[in-house]
Amino acid sequence: MSVAGSYDCVTKTPMGDQKSVFTVTDNGDGTFTGSNAGAMGSMDVENGKINGNNLTWTMNMTVPMPMKLEGSATVDGDTLTGSINAGAFGSMAMNGTRQG
Repeated sequence: MSVAGSYDCVTKTPMGDQKSVFTVTDNGDGTFTGSNAGAMGSMDVENGKINGNNLTWTMNMTVPMPMKLEGSATVDGDTLTGSINAGAFGSMAMNGTRQG
């Protein structure tokens, strides 16, 4: 099954649970593009890589403060399980379910 799709996600942050839609567009060459859009805005995926059903990527957050985020996740069927590394704020769990 492809990892591509849109996932309804919840990330456990120091500011509480943040809901977002994480979109994965498989480029067909082991890379992906997409975005993570939530109440605090949308961040574009950068350096997205696909290895089987494992994803890694980075995002540049601007709100509430500028910070580079590093994400990793595993897709198992319609379930996404992963984490976002927010530098000094540590690792935050990110879980989601594929839409549709």
